[in-house]
Amino acid sequence: MEDELNGVVPCSSLAVESSIRVGTAGALWGLCLGPYNSRKNGLSGVSHAAFVAKSVGKYGFQCGLVAGTFTLTHCGIQRYRRRNDWLNGLIAGAVAGAAIATKTRSWSQVVGMAALVSAFSAAAEYSRSL
Repeated sequence: MEDELNGVVPCSSLAVESSIRVGTAGALWGLCLGPYNSRKNGLSGVSHAAFVAKSVGKYGFQCGLVAGTFTLTHCGIQRYRRRNDWLNGLIAGAVAGAAIATKTRSWSQVVGMAALVSAFSAAAEYSRSL
């Protein structure tokens, strides 16, 4: 179904849709992980609720940002190259990985994360073509 939509739907619409889907999953992850980390830090009451709310927002935003960046880059490269192969995933994974790691302000971590996400993305794209 995804292949049918790639030529018709704008890349921005695909990016928004994937940001919402994966951002929601990230928010649910934050909702599950937040109380655990809050109790581990010894928080209770209002501070516990605030910590959980921040965790939900943080994980939801980060996951949505990465998904949107990956999808927008992947779609744009696919339309530019007019090919649907593993190289699109490789490049989009590198861009999304670099977007994750830019907050660290360490070039070695940016390059490492870009390489890691790029490798996983290329492997996933390659496995689809088999």
